Amino acid sequence: MDLTKKRFKEDFKRMLTELYSMDVAQSEDTEQYFALGNLVRSYCAKNWSSTNRLYMKKEKKQAYYFSMEFLLGRMLKSNLLNLGILETVRGGLKELGIDLEKIVQIEADPGLGNGGLGRLAACFIDSMATCEIPGHGNGIRFKYGLFKQKFVNGYQVELPENWLQNGNVWETRRMNMAVTVSFYGKVWLEETVNGYMLPHYENTERVLAVPYDTPIIGYGNNTVNTLRLWSAELPAQDEAMDYWSYIQRRNRIESISEVLYPDDSNYEGRLLRLKQEYFFVSAGIQSIIRHYKKMGLSINHLAEKVAIHINDTHPALCIPELMRLLLDEEHLDWEHAWNITINVMSYTNHTIMSEALEKWPIDMISSLLPRVYQIISEIDRRYVEKMAALHSTGKIERTRIIEGGHVKMAHLAIIGSHSINGVAKLHTAILKEKVLHDFFLIYPSRFNNKTNGITQRRWLMLANEPLRELINEKIGNDWEKTLTELKMLKAFRNDEETLKELAEIKRINKAHFAEYVLDALKIEVDPDAIFDVQIKRLHAYKRQLLNLLHILKLYLDLKEDPKTDIHPRVFIFGAKAAPSYTYAKEIIKLINSVAELINHDASINNKLKIVFIENYGVSLAEKIIPAADVSEQISLASKEASGTSNMKLMLNGAVTLATLDGANVEIRDRVGSENIIIFGLTDKEVYQYYQDGSYHSHDYYENNPVLQRVLNTLIDGTIPDAETEGRDIFNSLVNYGDEYFVLRDFDEYVAAQKKIDKLYRDPLTWQRMALINIAGAGVFSSDYTVLQYANDIWDVAYRPDAGELLN
Repeated sequence: MDLTKKRFKEDFKRMLTELYSMDVAQSEDTEQYFALGNLVRSYCAKNWSSTNRLYMKKEKKQAYYFSMEFLLGRMLKSNLLNLGILETVRGGLKELGIDLEKIVQIEADPGLGNGGLGRLAACFIDSMATCEIPGHGNGIRFKYGLFKQKFVNGYQVELPENWLQNGNVWETRRMNMAVTVSFYGKVWLEETVNGYMLPHYENTERVLAVPYDTPIIGYGNNTVNTLRLWSAELPAQDEAMDYWSYIQRRNRIESISEVLYPDDSNYEGRLLRLKQEYFFVSAGIQSIIRHYKKMGLSINHLAEKVAIHINDTHPALCIPELMRLLLDEEHLDWEHAWNITINVMSYTNHTIMSEALEKWPIDMISSLLPRVYQIISEIDRRYVEKMAALHSTGKIERTRIIEGGHVKMAHLAIIGSHSINGVAKLHTAILKEKVLHDFFLIYPSRFNNKTNGITQRRWLMLANEPLRELINEKIGNDWEKTLTELKMLKAFRNDEETLKELAEIKRINKAHFAEYVLDALKIEVDPDAIFDVQIKRLHAYKRQLLNLLHILKLYLDLKEDPKTDIHPRVFIFGAKAAPSYTYAKEIIKLINSVAELINHDASINNKLKIVFIENYGVSLAEKIIPAADVSEQISLASKEASGTSNMKLMLNGAVTLATLDGANVEIRDRVGSENIIIFGLTDKEVYQYYQDGSYHSHDYYENNPVLQRVLNTLIDGTIPDAETEGRDIFNSLVNYGDEYFVLRDFDEYVAAQKKIDKLYRDPLTWQRMALINIAGAGVFSSDYTVLQYANDIWDVAYRPDAGELLN
């Protein structure tokens, strides 16, 4: 938008007066933040309204991205950037004596996600608006998010993350668009004279779903799409009950939209999670159909105007819920409704791990969602009947939806969708060949790959402004909309001046992060050390333990000989563990105990430091990633579907240390094997171990003196205040099979780390590798990824010139 500093200052002062009856001199950071947020929202309001009118007027097909998570991060600077007014506002505020960076800190990170799944969804909706794709997000407005992580004596403690305490300036409550979602009760069907089955509901629990809409502003255009998040509330008619009954019922209903991923270690927690999944699915699809019908179109053409995407299995109930509405409300026959549903729905599988391949007990889903369970049962019955003439009984039993007393949500998503995609070439190949092989044989044309991506706007243009300026100086700014243009940087790979400038930017970013660490954690780290970063959800398959074992080896080497020749290292961790995931929480405690040991041992001359960032999230990632030298992507091959931290880190010039897992394979193909450090088992070798059962972790402990010495520190008292955790982890690795082959890959990992130490000592070689990684990151733009979804799966329109990215 066109905005002068003069007009902005006038608008800002007016907004301060209207909201708080004060001028700039009287205001403080909080008033300034909310005034600026309200002003920015007013700047995009016209385009938000006109975008919606355009979609309606032209009857554009729209895509709806259903996701349990949307890990947005702070939105103020992102919205300023996308509106094209960041520098104007920054300059205008400076003239008013206000530091933009200071008031940005007032904004809370939205508690709407946990890890890569939610951050991917946030990147996708940003890219949809930028590529002018008619696409919107649909999720839950979690009041407290996942949790606020605190470390107490090294242990993870979960506290409420009350991110909405001061309100959310970006959202608009749409009470007039609320819908009702029903749970429990009994349902019976009556055949009408017209031949359709009319459902009758008794004793249902009704929940009011209230939408809160957030504008999603496209970069450099006039498109503003919508993220719709639903809040669970008590229906108005229920307020007539007695006081205590009212309070109890209100609390029970509002709990649906309070916490992301409630504790699933007990029945009540699992039931609440299932409620959440149906709640936002039902509310979202009701809203979509209501909006569709406003265009005056026949429900028979729904698939021509609506695409619904299921992001992981959490929204898999989209399929029976759409069937319910088409059958019960629109009175379509089964075959017609099923054909529409399949053509509307598409599904992304994000992992082969058990927690993402959800299944629900029949008694739970039939009790909570009786009509939906009837429909699921009928989908399953018809599937079995149809497949009986085509496939073996074994294959049908392995792929049916209801089996072993459970409803398998991934099976439901596959059978009810026209497209099933993995999120990296290797991951998709494993789905086809291993995990979903039977389904691939049944529906080969439905399977496709869409490698994940990230938005360059947040992860470089905002997070690393010095690097953005350097790139613009060297190759211009076309890359800001077409990230593949970064390949032009390769022309500077032998230009010493450019490499030195790149090194200086990294040094500045490291110094800034060191200041943060000193201020927040009281740990002093050297910006000239290697900053070795592993930031991701804490899960055993991601193998933070492998990283820790190597740190312990280095520590023991230095204790034996303080003159051991290693370049100083700062090992940086950021991770949350699920509250019920005891083993992951033990790993956090062990890392923190090792940090206490190493960080306070003067005898190692500050050659090693461990920094475990508390409450890791988007805003902290924006501090860490530009400062990273090494990107740890060390999951066991075949376990990480894609990864996106690998892309963010390479985009900012970190060198990847990786197994051939997820998108690491494609990163290697882009940058060349000489510009990435690869080690460890391949996916085929992992599956061979599974097949022949020949892996015996205890043999590695017995036969490798170095590894034995390291592992013994877990149980011999070397590590303070971690006796229980150390023993449990030792047993898991040595005596209980080492599920993720940590000991098998240890020696190769140590050798890879030695290679990094050697390479880093040659500054020009290291910076050349960094530059080539930046230049190769273009294909991992989420703009490119969502264009593939729009073109290949959703069949929706996009910005005309954006199509060039697909060629």
